[in-house]
Amino acid sequence: MIVPAGGLSDDQTEWIRSGKKFFLPVKALSAVFRGILCRLLEQGVEQGKIKLPDDTSSFRQIKNLCYQKKWVVYCEKPFAGPQNLINYLGNYTHRVAISNSRIADFKDGKVTFIFKDYKTAGLSKTITLDADEFIRRFLQHVLPCGFYKIRYFGFMAICNIKTKLDLCFTLIEKTAYLPQYEGVPAIDVWRSITGCDPLLCPKCKTGRMIAKAIKPQKEPEPG
Repeated sequence: MIVPAGGLSDDQTEWIRSGKKFFLPVKALSAVFRGILCRLLEQGVEQGKIKLPDDTSSFRQIKNLCYQKKWVVYCEKPFAGPQNLINYLGNYTHRVAISNSRIADFKDGKVTFIFKDYKTAGLSKTITLDADEFIRRFLQHVLPCGFYKIRYFGFMAICNIKTKLDLCFTLIEKTAYLPQYEGVPAIDVWRSITGCDPLLCPKCKTGRMIAKAIKPQKEPEPG
């Protein structure tokens, strides 16, 4: 979670900055976070949006277990600048579970891929799995329907971009950040980021491939 170090005043006429040496008490944040999360979960159960396990009669059982332990919210000043932090988080939010370069071999229904074994100081090793098991593990990284990797709240929410967010930039006298790839076709974005042209022929390395629609040999019968 990235939290802005400041926000709009109640009358939305000024930007209120947090202190340079102190933002919020972490221990208090842990308790508040626990309380809000449990409250929202309880509301979801009461509204039928969340289904409890078969062996749980009410959410109070879960809530009591949650309150028996002290929660810890890891909140720490970033070690590097904002850009390094964004790059670090981007590795988790904008990449697939495994890149093609890590897949070493596929034959006889088995997939061999490279991984880092952190039990041995991060040495690169290979592992071979049945294709079905490889696909199962890969799909564990696919979010269920209705879930999103990134959510924006408050003045950063999508619905507030043209109102509150623009007002924030005006009050702090900064220019709104404009993504460098905004309005650029996806294929040009891919060329710029990867340095590869997906339309370049993989065999001759000089010709360019052209996408064509394939017309079925037999027209489907109505009904």
